[in-house]
Amino acid sequence: MSLAETVVSRFPEPIRSIALKHRELVKFALVGGTCFVIDTVLFFGIKTVVLPNNPVTAKIIATLVATIVSYVLNREWSFRTRGGRERHHEAALFFLVNGIGIVLNSAPLYIARYAFHLQEPHVSRLTEEISDFLSAQIVGTLVAMVFRWYGYKNWVFPEENARGAKRSIEDEKELGHS
Repeated sequence: MSLAETVVSRFPEPIRSIALKHRELVKFALVGGTCFVIDTVLFFGIKTVVLPNNPVTAKIIATLVATIVSYVLNREWSFRTRGGRERHHEAALFFLVNGIGIVLNSAPLYIARYAFHLQEPHVSRLTEEISDFLSAQIVGTLVAMVFRWYGYKNWVFPEENARGAKRSIEDEKELGHS
């Protein structure tokens, strides 16, 4: 049983039908969750150990690494039946969409830190950490996620079933429809 099939099979029936109908979105969300963990761990690790005085740079580095993982997982799993572009063109569009996503993801942190001064010595260390998490990991990620979903479906992987019927059959088997 595949990961997607395992996850979807645990949903109660009304939700299971919706998840099967929107399987790309479910896969996108799982990839996003995985990349969120990668991004969060790297962001706080880099911010704490390597770049304590440069949280926006730490956020950009963490997001770049998560973006590379995201490209591979989205191309080969979430949107594996989609395409319509040569790979180099697809990759360039993916990284352009994600470049904009990095700006959208980092902007709330930048605003919190430098416009609202939610950093030491203006606020306590705890307030700074909570602000960093909420602005970078929650608000920034949600804004960027909506933009990426739209960008992937409309610009990066625009054509359904562009990579052949074989992939569609694999998708159906993966979700238990064969």
